[in-house]
Amino acid sequence: MPLLTLEKISLAFGMHPLLDGATLMIDPGERVCLLGRNGEGKSTLLKIVSGEVTPDGGVVRLEEGSVLSVLPQSLPSDDPRTAYDVVASAFPETGAVLAEFHRLSQQADEASMDAMMKAQERIETLDGWRLDQKVTTILGQYGIEPDRTLNTLSGGWQRRVLLAKALVAEPDILLLDEPTNHLDVPAIAWLEEALAQFRGAMLFVSHDRAFIRRMATRVVELDRGQLVSFSASYDRYLELKEKALEDEDRQNALFDKRLKQEETWIRQGIKARRTRNMGRVRSLKAMREEHRQRRVRGGTANFSVEEAAKSGKLVAEARNAGFAYPDGHRVVQGMNLTIIRGDKIGLVGENGTGKTTLVRLLLGELQPTEGDIRLGTNLKVAYFDQLRGELDLERNALDNLAEGREFIDINGQSKHVLGYLQEFLFTPERSRSPVRVFSGGERARLLLAKLFSKPANILVLDEPTNDLDVETLELLEEQLADFKGTVIVISHDREFLDNVVTETIFLDGSGNVQEHVGGYTDWRRQGGRFPAEVSGSRPDKQDKRDKTNPAAKQAAPLAETVVQSAKQKTTRLSYKLKLELDQLPGQIEALEQEVADLQAAVAAPDFYSGPADEVSATLERMSETESRLESVIERWMELEEQANQ
Repeated sequence: MPLLTLEKISLAFGMHPLLDGATLMIDPGERVCLLGRNGEGKSTLLKIVSGEVTPDGGVVRLEEGSVLSVLPQSLPSDDPRTAYDVVASAFPETGAVLAEFHRLSQQADEASMDAMMKAQERIETLDGWRLDQKVTTILGQYGIEPDRTLNTLSGGWQRRVLLAKALVAEPDILLLDEPTNHLDVPAIAWLEEALAQFRGAMLFVSHDRAFIRRMATRVVELDRGQLVSFSASYDRYLELKEKALEDEDRQNALFDKRLKQEETWIRQGIKARRTRNMGRVRSLKAMREEHRQRRVRGGTANFSVEEAAKSGKLVAEARNAGFAYPDGHRVVQGMNLTIIRGDKIGLVGENGTGKTTLVRLLLGELQPTEGDIRLGTNLKVAYFDQLRGELDLERNALDNLAEGREFIDINGQSKHVLGYLQEFLFTPERSRSPVRVFSGGERARLLLAKLFSKPANILVLDEPTNDLDVETLELLEEQLADFKGTVIVISHDREFLDNVVTETIFLDGSGNVQEHVGGYTDWRRQGGRFPAEVSGSRPDKQDKRDKTNPAAKQAAPLAETVVQSAKQKTTRLSYKLKLELDQLPGQIEALEQEVADLQAAVAAPDFYSGPADEVSATLERMSETESRLESVIERWMELEEQANQ
């Protein structure tokens, strides 16, 4: 029986039908990725499922007794609540009492003790201590300090807290809207690992292709108000979608040809009309109505970069350069770097490591506090701001772009502003709307239109992929690849970096700047690691973070590390414990292989279409095997610690 059913959902804003009889069923344990162009209504559909938006028609049916949770897209800007309070709020009534008890327990005055006793009585009435244990357990699992307030946490840690809140209620289905936006790569990798452990169903919206490949067992596309399901991996979906569009174009062409023939027939002379077949006339009327109601697929963004005259061959050269802020915080030290015209550079590092500061140094906006940075000649820079700060939200798209002009020059050609904006999928009506009503994707496209309308030989893009749909993202990749000037990209989108950059610069947060040839995957292949991976408390997490396929987890397994370590550290153990430690690597290796095999089976596109009892049995076996693996690893770590004493 389906866990979630959407039946003939319809919703329109004004005359524009956003959803037009959309139907979808999701079974327990499925991980469904919802794709579609910006503005198609993906976020609105999730809000309909969660109950935030009521559709004009249709039925949303969640299996009786099932629990639904939501991981919101936006992060709290200034939430003073503690992590404990946020997670406990997943249980509205009980959570409020638990949060109050938790706050009072930090105080020592008599009034607080009296209030705490009353809160304790209420908690016992509500069976709150069981829920308190759930909250405390999941905070510990995710490494979250209970008393840290959200407004002091980074985006990645805020996402951890919100995921803990979503999962503490043990939901049967989890909704996620662009969960990787504004997260750095380690945070995305952690999120992938956490979601991989979730056994419920997921319905998520994402444009992060690496994330989709890792998480989705099925792809559903929202296209012209309809939901089309592809029981396939993301790459297979791309192949099937291309074929479906070709078939649609061919069928439309045949239909239009027949319609034209019928229109010619109906306009024949008087004699022909006297003997006209009325059934054929009625058929023509039906064809006209079908053609009128055909919802044509929206156009594809079509833009190009306005290139300025070439810069000098040298763009920037750093020699033993360093930079520190007046408070002593050092961002860069001992940097030796040369950027040549035409380089495509990706900056990688955790949030807060100084990527934006490095860009400002390389462009001359900041001066190094030590060493030297020499700039090239004729540098014309266009900057894409991840915060969309260059857009005036109260002005419309026309005024933001042209500032009162009717025509703009693009690559030597004069273009009407409305025509230029249509290349970025803005209709004339939408172009006259204030930017404050635009979606995130529309704001990103408008900023790209503004960016590419200015002559430039250096493009600096700070998180350009946030909110862009996949088609626009792929077009942007093509344009950047063809751009003759220099490109500097700050991005946490692993596939975008692989497709665009020819050199990766890594900032480790301690001032070191490391150059690597190639994109993100090349950097990883060359041994690139984030500090958290190198110094993490769990040795088995180091290589698993970057795997985009669950079946690939047997690569660089923990067992190899265990074997080497076990050989070196058995001298302080008794004979019996030494024997146990010697045997643990083989057990871990076998369990890792079994987990990898089971995960590969679950990731297969047709896994959830099999018999329900077999699906449940496989999922239960995988959970049990993972638990056994965790226990064996903990035992190995315990004996390792004894051997080191």
